[in-house]
Amino acid sequence: MLNWIWAALLLIAFAVAVFAAAIGGKPDALQAVVTALFDSAKTGFEISLGLTGIMSLWLGLMKIAEQGGITEWIARIVGPLFRRLFPGIPDGHPASGAIVMNRSANMLGLDNAATPLGLKAMKELQSLNPVPDTASNDMVLFMVMNASSVTLVPISIITFRAQLGAANPADVFVPILIATYISDLFGLLLVASIQRLSLWNPVVLAWIGGLTTAMAALVWHFSRLDPASVATQSAILANSILIGLIALFLLAAARRRVPMYEVFIEGAKEGFQVAIGIVPYLVAILVAVGALRASGALDALLGAIRTAVGQLAIDTRWVDALPTALIKPFSGGGARGMMVETMKTLGADSFAGRLSCVIQGSTETTFYVLAVYFGSVGVKKTRHGLGCALAAEIVGVLAAIGVTYLFFR
Repeated sequence: MLNWIWAALLLIAFAVAVFAAAIGGKPDALQAVVTALFDSAKTGFEISLGLTGIMSLWLGLMKIAEQGGITEWIARIVGPLFRRLFPGIPDGHPASGAIVMNRSANMLGLDNAATPLGLKAMKELQSLNPVPDTASNDMVLFMVMNASSVTLVPISIITFRAQLGAANPADVFVPILIATYISDLFGLLLVASIQRLSLWNPVVLAWIGGLTTAMAALVWHFSRLDPASVATQSAILANSILIGLIALFLLAAARRRVPMYEVFIEGAKEGFQVAIGIVPYLVAILVAVGALRASGALDALLGAIRTAVGQLAIDTRWVDALPTALIKPFSGGGARGMMVETMKTLGADSFAGRLSCVIQGSTETTFYVLAVYFGSVGVKKTRHGLGCALAAEIVGVLAAIGVTYLFFR
């Protein structure tokens, strides 16, 4: 799907530029597109190269957290909840452990660990599936929860914001946490209603009630503040949480006598490889979007949407972040490129720049997750899985817009 989207972006840009030069009275349109191709390629490389230090730092710290047992610790805490959300899994079955560990890794942003654990969980769930080519209830719930997983540490987003000159790269931390929780909760409730999964259990109610109360308290608190106080307090909260997490990682590793320096270096090497590895993907999407913007096609599309929305007498600043939301279900790398392009063009601290980051952090590559997780076990009939995942995706985007207005109005 992304192959066609990428080619279409470039072809539309070329067609619009030719039209503008030949008929629209803009002879420089073709030159603008060609210039944008080379400038965007250069920008993509420079951004990726600049990421190496920050990415190495974070992945080094995450490797310490992993070896320090933080993931296992989270798994033990949420284990009782997950046993009740997946009633089809017998006690002691390896699927339970894989699901909890996958979820824990996702929350911490450990993508490299989360995906193998997720595939293992799907394999174990398939072993319990009476109809091998059709997704079971537990498989559907697991997939939807993966497609709308809570992000506790949005490492890559904070890293990109730092690279692009944001005054406080972590200021989107709390908005992402709130928006992604809303998306995750909606996905759970939607699947539970369709599958008639009983949530009236003391453990489940305590978890959902406690977390929802905490998120509601955050929203209520920040909604009462003026914009300057929101910015100050959210920055203090976000930075305090991040520093607290790093301290927790170090203390947990020290308790286990983990050789922290050596482990950090091992993780930092992975960070360097990750930063270099995204160069071609970031260049590809920035070239396509840069050409589209230079041709005038992207601005025309967003302008038309902005005009239509303006008829409803509501603020239209969120429209500029729509490209990230539209491509995220198909490609995480593509959406990341859209996010970077929005921040590069409008500013990392612009409303659209921040919103594109919150959208990136509170949504998931639904079609990719569906294809990889179900495809790995040969499931062809996904039942209500895709519909529920896309619904959670839409709610995540709407929540991101609402929360961004609350924090950065």
